[in-house]
This record gives sequence, C-alpha cells and structure tokens, in this order.
Amino acid sequence: MALPESEIVVLPPPRGALAPAARIPVRWRASARARRVSLLICPREGEVVVTLPPRAGRRAGIALLRQHEAWVLERLAALAPPIEFAPGAKLLLGGETHAIRHEPRRRGGAFIEGREIVVTGAREFLPRRVGDFLRAEAKRRIGALAVPHAAALGVKPRVIRLKDTRSRWGSCAPDGTLAFSWRLVMAPEWVTDYVVAHEIAHLRELNHSVRFWALVEQLTPNRDAAVEWLRAQGPALLRVG
Repeated sequence: MALPESEIVVLPPPRGALAPAARIPVRWRASARARRVSLLICPREGEVVVTLPPRAGRRAGIALLRQHEAWVLERLAALAPPIEFAPGAKLLLGGETHAIRHEPRRRGGAFIEGREIVVTGAREFLPRRVGDFLRAEAKRRIGALAVPHAAALGVKPRVIRLKDTRSRWGSCAPDGTLAFSWRLVMAPEWVTDYVVAHEIAHLRELNHSVRFWALVEQLTPNRDAAVEWLRAQGPALLRVG
C-alpha cells in the first residue's frame, strides 16, 4: 500500500489516560539511502517529516511518533504562528517590523513607505507582489554586502542566486556559485552580513578549516551573535509567506 504524502496522524492516549488524542501533521518520506526510521520537525510547513528506509512502512513510523510523542508535540507547539502575505500582516524586514498595507488604487507594485510595505493593484495579486518584492530586496541587499567582502579577499562569485531552502541560509558550490535564502532579507543586516561573509570566505577556502574561520573573522565581527540569532529566530522566518 502506497504511503500518503501528507496526513494527520491521530495518536490515541494510552489506555486509561484522561487526555485527548494527539493529532500530528505528518509528511512521509521514503528514502532508499536511509538506514533507520527518523523524524524531524519542518518549521516551514509546521509538520513532522518521517523518513522511512526500505522495507519500513507506516506502522514503523507511527511507532517512532508514539515513542517521541511528547517531544514532537512540544516542538510543534513552540513553532511561531504562520504569517500569510495579507493586508495588515506584520513581518520583519531588516530585523524591523513592517506591516503590509494594501493600496489598490496606487501604482508601483510593492515598495517600502516608512515602516510599511505598500502593495498596489488588485487584492488577488498581493501575495505574489509581496513575495516578488522581498526576493528583489534580498537580492539587492545581499549583493551590496557581497561586493566589499569579495573585494577584501580578492575573489569574485560566479553568480549569486536566491533560493527558498529549509535548512541552509547560504551555500557555496565548487564552481563559485553562491546561493542564499531570500528569507535573510527579514533578518537584521548584521546577521545577513555574517551569512554573506561566510559564503564569500568559502571562495577562498571551500572547507571549515582554521584558515576559513580566520577569513570569516577578518570580514565580520558578528559570527557568534549571528549564529545565535539564526538559531533562535530563524525558524520563525520559515513560517512567513
């Protein structure tokens, strides 16, 4: 029997326990490379991803959910509420809260006005226009941060791309292509600056050696604080849009 891609798994309480059944959103993932059943919390979708190796079925996944039920429920409850791109919604931009304001009769697509993101045109286009604006703003800001760091090390990225990754804020390919999560546009500039400096340093040292970290320290003083900010606040950024 084929696994459903996603479902709500209902875990009844132990016999005799006075507690409601736990309802857990689960995304099933079959993997030929996995050696054991595993689970992780996906902050972006607000669900549990259960990975099943060959010859392991849904029953094994549910057994693992039952074993770690308290941990799973605690982690899901701790997730930030999702934020949709809608009029009145508030989201971070450069670490500062901005509200989305819909101005249907104005022109210009989407732009910043004070501490608001003004979106023009018909209501049905608002989510796409906000998303396009944030990606364009991320590209502009990341590009501006990359230029001085690359000059300082005498390197040049082959190309800078934006992605919507779930677990990595930035990456550097062997051919010199840099990729960043567009969601960094919501983080404070000094946090984004650290991620950019980290990937620029990889253009000189494609590793995490002592030499690499010395280059990062040369480019930015914010490593420890930025890593902590992303650890604490990063999951909330994945809940936006």
